[in-house]
Amino acid sequence: MTTTSGNASGDLPGKPPVVDLATWQAARDELLIREKAHTHEGDAIAAARRRLPMVEFDGSVEVVGPDGPVPFIDLFQGRDELVVYKHMWHDGAPHQGQCEGCTVTAWHMKDAAYLNARGVSYAVLTTGPWDEVAPYVEFMGYTEPWYSVRGVDGPAGGHMGYVTSYLRDGDRVFLTYSTTGRGNEPVAGSFALLDMTPYGRGEAWEDNPEGRPEGQDPCWYWRSDADGNATWGPTGRPVPQWTRPGATPENTLGRTGHH
Repeated sequence: MTTTSGNASGDLPGKPPVVDLATWQAARDELLIREKAHTHEGDAIAAARRRLPMVEFDGSVEVVGPDGPVPFIDLFQGRDELVVYKHMWHDGAPHQGQCEGCTVTAWHMKDAAYLNARGVSYAVLTTGPWDEVAPYVEFMGYTEPWYSVRGVDGPAGGHMGYVTSYLRDGDRVFLTYSTTGRGNEPVAGSFALLDMTPYGRGEAWEDNPEGRPEGQDPCWYWRSDADGNATWGPTGRPVPQWTRPGATPENTLGRTGHH
């Protein structure tokens, strides 16, 4: 199977068997029973998540944004709830050398309108120095607010690569939930859509039918060259960066350039 955009393959290996519509519908209905059970279990887990205790911390601790230092509580933008993504940062790296996994998550969350309508604000936090973060945010075209939490400890800063939720009660601020790894996948809807396709994510850990191509390393398609071919080599950069102005092969340095 090709990974190049817009170039369809022929004679795909391990294709699903061809059946009539009634046979397909019967198989689909059988799977739907399991899907509904999965959904109901997810609802139960979400209910348990809403019953977690919370941890109070100092909401006046300062983070740095486009207007300089601001208190963490300002990230709520006057709302009661806040969700943040904590974006890893490699000091001194070029844009294409920043974290691929964090790029996947941040790229998918371009507009928090529906969160805002529900009374929830959204922001991206990172440990990068603001003078490096600001041009990266501009290059990527991100529109949601970013802040540097460099030197900030505790619930407002801490480890990166997490989705974290907070609650505000007047002037008091609380940590309510945090997750990482595959727990971050709800932010990036592409994963769920790939799981609906016959060839899935194309990763080796997946349970595939007989005859399907052997899966590749996790995240193999997160970087590509200018032609859309998946590569982690010297011409690769996070996939969405090729849509940005100035992302040309000539100035691609891959993952190098760390100071």
